[in-house]
Amino acid sequence: MSKRRKRAVKQKKNELTKGIFTVLETNPEQLFNYKQIAQRLGISDTSGRNLLIKRLVQLKEKKRIVEVERGKYKAIVNQNYYEGIVDMTGRNNAYVIREDLDDDVFVPNNLLNKALHGDQVQVYVFPRRRKGKKLEGEIVKILERKKTEFVGIIKMQKNFAFVLPTDMRMYTDIFVAKNKMGKAEDGDKVIVEIIDWPEHADSPYGKVLDVLGKPGDMQTEMHAILAEYGLPYEFPPEVERYANQLDTGIHQEEIEKRRDMRGITTFTIDPKDAKDFDDALSFRTLDNGNYEIGIHIADVSHYVVPGTVLDDEAYERATSVYLVDRVVPMLPEVLSNNACSLRPNEEKYTFSAVFEMNKEAMVVNQWYGRTVTYSDRRFAYEEAQEIIESQGDTISDEVSLTGKSYKVEPEIAGAIQTLDKLAKIMRGKRMRAGAISFDKVEVKFVLDADNNPTGVYFKEAKDANKLIEEFMLLANRKVAEYIGKRKKTFVYRVHDEPDFDKLMQLQGVIKRFGYSINLKSKKTITSSLNELLEDVHGKKEQNLVDTLAIRSMSKAAYSTENIGHYGLAFDYYTHFTSPIRRYPDVMVHRLLQFYLDGGDAVKQEDYEEKCSHSSSMESLAANAERDSVKYMQIRFMEDHNDESFLGVISGVTEWGIFVEIVENKCEGLVRIRDIKDDYYVFDESLYAIVGEVTKNEYQLGDEVFVKVKNTDLVKRHLDFELLGKREDLD
Repeated sequence: MSKRRKRAVKQKKNELTKGIFTVLETNPEQLFNYKQIAQRLGISDTSGRNLLIKRLVQLKEKKRIVEVERGKYKAIVNQNYYEGIVDMTGRNNAYVIREDLDDDVFVPNNLLNKALHGDQVQVYVFPRRRKGKKLEGEIVKILERKKTEFVGIIKMQKNFAFVLPTDMRMYTDIFVAKNKMGKAEDGDKVIVEIIDWPEHADSPYGKVLDVLGKPGDMQTEMHAILAEYGLPYEFPPEVERYANQLDTGIHQEEIEKRRDMRGITTFTIDPKDAKDFDDALSFRTLDNGNYEIGIHIADVSHYVVPGTVLDDEAYERATSVYLVDRVVPMLPEVLSNNACSLRPNEEKYTFSAVFEMNKEAMVVNQWYGRTVTYSDRRFAYEEAQEIIESQGDTISDEVSLTGKSYKVEPEIAGAIQTLDKLAKIMRGKRMRAGAISFDKVEVKFVLDADNNPTGVYFKEAKDANKLIEEFMLLANRKVAEYIGKRKKTFVYRVHDEPDFDKLMQLQGVIKRFGYSINLKSKKTITSSLNELLEDVHGKKEQNLVDTLAIRSMSKAAYSTENIGHYGLAFDYYTHFTSPIRRYPDVMVHRLLQFYLDGGDAVKQEDYEEKCSHSSSMESLAANAERDSVKYMQIRFMEDHNDESFLGVISGVTEWGIFVEIVENKCEGLVRIRDIKDDYYVFDESLYAIVGEVTKNEYQLGDEVFVKVKNTDLVKRHLDFELLGKREDLD
């Protein structure tokens, strides 16, 4: 029998098996004889019926189905059946990720049975044929679709259209009938919703929900990124209407319910392009020589009330999304940029953590509650940095800040310098306690009036940034500790210890650069990690090592179960300081006030569900933000096609090497098939591709020269041409 014939017979056998299980499992309590199964499967010929009888006997002998009465069969319920989440691979096969077993189940494309990436499914796991072989199975039921809306390019035919999804994990196009196309034109990028997937149809049926625009266009692609992750780019009219009708005035009746701190020196320090200011610091020296420091946070919970459309929308969004050229806020502008923004020379309702601290930065007293504040000044980080660097016991009433001349009251300048000293003491304590110092370089784009990238610059945290960070960390830690020690349900920001296997992988990579981590104990791991991050600072491999070190860490998340925060070396930690852009902070404010008012512990299950949702939405937002950076990198590199760039190999796979350009951090792929001087194969143990004849290696961390080969704004692909190793070309 020819190979083609064998494949055909095998496929027919698989289809018949699938049909039998479909009939039996759809009606698990019912008995079926071969005639009833044949009728349901549309088998009417003699040879087909004989094949069915033979297959039923084989399945019974293999104990995959049971013969209850002579010639009558039923499914074996829950034997080798598991639930899990579909994770598509690049080759249109999938794995089902299961919580109940360590091993994931491999599912070939022909046994997906219409399941899509992220779906929750029931999978039948085939008995292992030999020891050590990976688990394989077939998806038998889709329990819940992850999503039904997809972004794609519409291709028009005479009386219908197909939408070709841009998500590489979506393995099928979507059929759209003529009356379901809306206003879409051929080649448009659209959002399409799957409305049906008939039993015998190869493609699902859909309808166009929205036309995003022409592929590659900035506005189109940014909206597409949001849509791909199910993130909104505008507020529903009823939410905008509700927010615009809120009373955002400051009233004496409300002031009397709060601690009035309007007379105390208060200021904000934020990025120079910030539009919302959700935190401010107040400072004064007390008669006993200690300092009173207030961390004042916008009182979002005063306006965002449970049970309203505004709260429902904020919860669903859970976070603001920061794309390269825009912010998609969690709250409408009337709140995020106006009523809740602690703008200078305006009175605001705030929620505050007020600490009395001594000169050694120890907290000797604390107070939490609702306040009313008045911001005297607004500083950009660069301005605060110049005040810090001016040092000295005295400061003139006018200093040059960022090329301009500003009057700075000596009282405020002195406050900033004192706060900087306290922040440095607190940071030192954290590091000695085992905190990990991730000061990763942040890549920013210079945008023109049309938001096109004209340049790249690197944003690095200086003392002014660290000042704000330390006092926000202090408030977050102390609020969590205040409630946590009272054993009441609360929302924590938790971070587990790093995965040992990932640390071993990191060890293998950094050895290439002459570094190592001491894995002997938790203390040696943290101290050697900090030493590593300090050693690579400013070197060509810094961004690569920083990225790999972060990947070795567990992901921080929200939870009602407090396990502490490993990366910060805190036993208690929460998010209290950014309620304009994070819903968990709103929950923290509500819970804190509830407990301050004497309330009993709330139901943990309700808040755990909200924590899980918030963590999930945070992850989606982070992915969208990364995709927007990738898009902007590709748009920037479009204008640099003829240039040679020095880069570092940042990733190695079976299909090529990823190279990150040193001067702008743009990352692209050199495809293995495009390297013509030898036939290269992937060596996972070496983190390298190796030439079969020359034994030439391109290894993680190697410096190479590349030039742009292809830029694809629609697929967000950047391809490089490899010019050679630096050592060979210098």
